[in-house]
Amino acid sequence: MSDTVHGQPPRPRIPHEIWILVGAAFVIAIGFGIVSPVLPAYARSFDVGVAAASVIVSAFAFFRLVFAPAGGLLVSRLGERPVYLIGLIIVALSSLATAFAQSYGQLLLFRGLGGIGSTMFTVSAMALLVRLAPPSARGRVSSAYGSAFLIGGMAGPVLGGVLAGWGMRAPFIVYAVALFIAALVVGIGLGGARLRPTPEQKARPTMTLTQAWRSPVYRAVLASGAANGWTNFGVRMAVLPLLAAAVLDRPWVAGAVLATSAVGTAVTLQLSGRWVDSVGRRPLVLSGLLVMGVSFGLLGLALHPVLSTTLGLGVLFVLSLTAGVGAGLVNPAQQAAVADVVGQDHNGGTVLSTFQMSQDSGAIVGPILVGLVADQFGFGTAFAVTGAICLLGAIPWLRAPEPLTHHATRA
Repeated sequence: MSDTVHGQPPRPRIPHEIWILVGAAFVIAIGFGIVSPVLPAYARSFDVGVAAASVIVSAFAFFRLVFAPAGGLLVSRLGERPVYLIGLIIVALSSLATAFAQSYGQLLLFRGLGGIGSTMFTVSAMALLVRLAPPSARGRVSSAYGSAFLIGGMAGPVLGGVLAGWGMRAPFIVYAVALFIAALVVGIGLGGARLRPTPEQKARPTMTLTQAWRSPVYRAVLASGAANGWTNFGVRMAVLPLLAAAVLDRPWVAGAVLATSAVGTAVTLQLSGRWVDSVGRRPLVLSGLLVMGVSFGLLGLALHPVLSTTLGLGVLFVLSLTAGVGAGLVNPAQQAAVADVVGQDHNGGTVLSTFQMSQDSGAIVGPILVGLVADQFGFGTAFAVTGAICLLGAIPWLRAPEPLTHHATRA
């Protein structure tokens, strides 16, 4: 069925299976947010230094990146639903084991294994969204899914702080229980016939990476995905809090800056999903990268010597908000563009995992390189480099066609 609004063409309703995935994403994000503020301190409890504690945080992302190609192959061979459920269970078991780790080595191993499960359910969730979302609703679907992760990620740290009062192991146990519940709900909710081919249906052909690479849209998505990962999943989370502390060294400042950026993204996602489906993917990716590039490029001005601390904070919060708006424009447009390339009639596990790898690579490399630049030349230059990366990520999109029409035959 469809919704008709004020004489506009009918908008297809989002299938209930997708709402199940959105609900599961919310639970997963809350759980991840619960453990994120506790993890560094938990690692330090094993009598290791700051660098070793940071490695624990990076291990999850590193294992996600390394296992992404295998995750894509598993989706192509086993199907989306089994890989999604196995991935959730692996992360749940990893979190449970983390809660009872007896040494730093065990903690590093268990956390790394969680990254393997994470990339399995991330890639399979993307594949399910591509398969189940009506082509004319891909923007709304990506927006709903992204909003669930974002809101859950905002609520999780608050709950994690409360749970930490019961001991640093408690958040990991709660996260494991939440993941088992999510796996049960998804296992039941996605067990319908719609996900199983009928005897009359042929097996969906697998789209190879070579086939996808021929599309200028896919090449553009990989470039913007790397820039987005560098900026939003890397520098924003790792370096922006350090800039905030340099402006005003108070415990609340870094959290408030990240929350402001998240609010900008969350509000924008409520509108950008519909714009992606009506205006197109390309305009939103380009405008989002431009907004992000300018915002991040100017963030170093918060430390300009002519500004008072109050004005510096004002610059920091305003630019963090606009950077969040840019992220809210880019993310659903990119997800929809990848779905356009793959289409509902193809199995695109490897294609999707490669896109995920582009984002993870940016998230891992970005903070390291920007941190080195900040040490040598200061925050102003470091954030200017990040802004330039966003603009570089937009260049392939200047020559790419609009995915909504270019890949319409792959609806």
